[in-house]
Amino acid sequence: MQLDYNNAKNQPIPKTPQELSAERDKLRIALLCRLEDVLFHLFPAGYVDRRKFYIGNIRGDHGESLDVTLDGAEAGLWSDFATGEGGDIFDLWAAARGWDTRRDFPKLIAEITEWLGQAPEPAPRPNAPPKTPPMDDLGPHTGKWDYRDAQGNLIACVYRYDTPKGKEFRPLDVKARKRKAPDPRPLYNQPGIASASCVVLVEGEKCADALIAQKICATTAMNGANAPVEKTDWSPLQGKQIVIWPDNDAPGAAYASRVKDYLSSFGFTVDVVEVPPSKKEGWDAADAVDEGYDFIPILKAAFRGLRSDQAAPPASPMPIPHHSLREMLADTSPMPLDVIAPRVLTPCGFLVFGGAPKVGKSDFVLSWLMHMAAGVEFLGMRPPRPLRVFILQAEIQYHYLRERLLQLRIDPYIREAALDNLVMTPQLRMLLNEEGVERAAAAIHERFPTEKPDIIVVDPLRNVFDGGSPDAHENDNNAMLFFLQKRVEALRDAVNPDAGIVLVHHTSKTQKKALEEDPFRALSGAGSLRGYYTTGMLLYRPDESRSERNLYFELRNGDSIPFKVVDKKDGQWIEIDRSKQRIVRQDYSEKQDAERRRKHDVILQIIFDEATQGRVYTASQFAEVFENKSGLGGDRTIRNRLSVLASKSYVRYFQNATDYGLPKAARTKFGYLCVEDMDLQTLDGLKRVLPTHYKCPSDGVPLRVENPEDWNYHDDGDEP
Repeated sequence: MQLDYNNAKNQPIPKTPQELSAERDKLRIALLCRLEDVLFHLFPAGYVDRRKFYIGNIRGDHGESLDVTLDGAEAGLWSDFATGEGGDIFDLWAAARGWDTRRDFPKLIAEITEWLGQAPEPAPRPNAPPKTPPMDDLGPHTGKWDYRDAQGNLIACVYRYDTPKGKEFRPLDVKARKRKAPDPRPLYNQPGIASASCVVLVEGEKCADALIAQKICATTAMNGANAPVEKTDWSPLQGKQIVIWPDNDAPGAAYASRVKDYLSSFGFTVDVVEVPPSKKEGWDAADAVDEGYDFIPILKAAFRGLRSDQAAPPASPMPIPHHSLREMLADTSPMPLDVIAPRVLTPCGFLVFGGAPKVGKSDFVLSWLMHMAAGVEFLGMRPPRPLRVFILQAEIQYHYLRERLLQLRIDPYIREAALDNLVMTPQLRMLLNEEGVERAAAAIHERFPTEKPDIIVVDPLRNVFDGGSPDAHENDNNAMLFFLQKRVEALRDAVNPDAGIVLVHHTSKTQKKALEEDPFRALSGAGSLRGYYTTGMLLYRPDESRSERNLYFELRNGDSIPFKVVDKKDGQWIEIDRSKQRIVRQDYSEKQDAERRRKHDVILQIIFDEATQGRVYTASQFAEVFENKSGLGGDRTIRNRLSVLASKSYVRYFQNATDYGLPKAARTKFGYLCVEDMDLQTLDGLKRVLPTHYKCPSDGVPLRVENPEDWNYHDDGDEP
């Protein structure tokens, strides 16, 4: 085949997946910097209220069913409560145009790039159109109350509707994006409860708001007197003095008695307000505020009834959550977002990052977490948004830490995006004991007073280790377990219970062969650490004469991640193509070479080449498409050859098609065909395909692959 070099040199060079990812990150940051302009460009009828942008729907109609967060770590994230749709700023732009984010990604990027280059300077906003409440079968809502957790994160909403049949209330589970009450049901005004010692429990949000406006901490269970006590999460009231103010009617009295009995059985301190007998039926806290009634005496009398000057009875523990198989299988709520995908660090997760001295742990961690703080992918590890990261650093003094940061060759736009999200201490000279936990928590609260950190890092573990006694050491499993539970977990609970923890740790001296067989056994205190952490990461230099390192992963949740070969080039960490590395390094050449095998069979090469163009096939589809092509013969001949190749494991199958943006394979029990080292062209670039199943050579049934990276052939020495 003759190449036209004159024409070829004028063609644009295809971008690598890394270049496409970097371009997307730059565009996302540029969009977030002008987020309000973007939103008014897409939806001129929208309006801004309390740092959120509202619009009726994705078509741009008036209303507030669809909202977009304007600032903070969740800037650009949107939800349409009417349809359950949501996503990031790219998804919103695509949905506004009627496009699919993945299928139409090139067109989406082109339009965004053009707009960013041509968008005028921000102009004064016209007067916002009047709010139009969202409509459903009950008409517009006449009231709305937000239920938030102690950190202020939205959990659920309750809408009130005044209908011809009377008032009705409908809840919305914000996290699940469903018109239902969350399970368990939250209490109202949790941010106020967190800082209060005395709380008034009333019936309904209207009564709670009336008391809150009078500087009295009040709350209500979702659905008021109709709230099922067993399905409500009462834990925010633990340790508080609680007074119940019921409505002045029979249902109110029954509700107060039911809640008091239930909470008292768990050791809560509870009493009930005595409503003056002269008050009308149904009289409540909101009526008291509206009529200017002096209700302070009846509240004081109720709180005095708690006998706070006497010893409280011992508290019974709250019940342990439990779920039947039926309940769990029926639960269709979405999985929580990974703090770092894919499952590298999950909410409440515990990651230990290990390596030998001088292997580059601290440098790697700084580069990695700077990318996470900017919301940018790093070596295949992806944050869902810019993360807030606090590093308790106990090894490098201030001036040398600053010098090391300046030496990192990080793209300016990444550095800019991470400036306020990544916070670190200079060399700490303290143990993470009880006092150390308090000091560390105070420092983190000072830096992140409102938005809590997503990741708390300790680097290195050895320098702050406290095992509970003077002679405790990190190789003592009991001492290590004490440190993890009583020190690190205590710090997380004091700062953000949902935060991910990263501990930077060293490896002990281990023989090279043993380390390569099981890298994570080399961690000091490995027994307790491996039983405790959700993720292990380990940086290891297999050849001291070379700069390349192996990066290993051990996940408790999710699919395994193959180890990566990484290196630091020109101040930046990069991943090295292992297939190319085998050609350069002879010690890797003993591994089975897929290219050598493919050249002996046209079918294997076609499957491999077609995947790079984004095309995959089932066995039947392949036989139909390539019948009498490339010298392969007829349909039956191709099927027979595929059967032989599959029996010898030169051809395997993958059934997780959705992971690659593909439809599920139809009319086959095996799945799509794949060969060793096969890369599939997806909307996000080339993606390595790993088999999930293989054909049993003895009985021909599909069996699950135990190690997708290990291709064991069954050819008895014969070439395919």
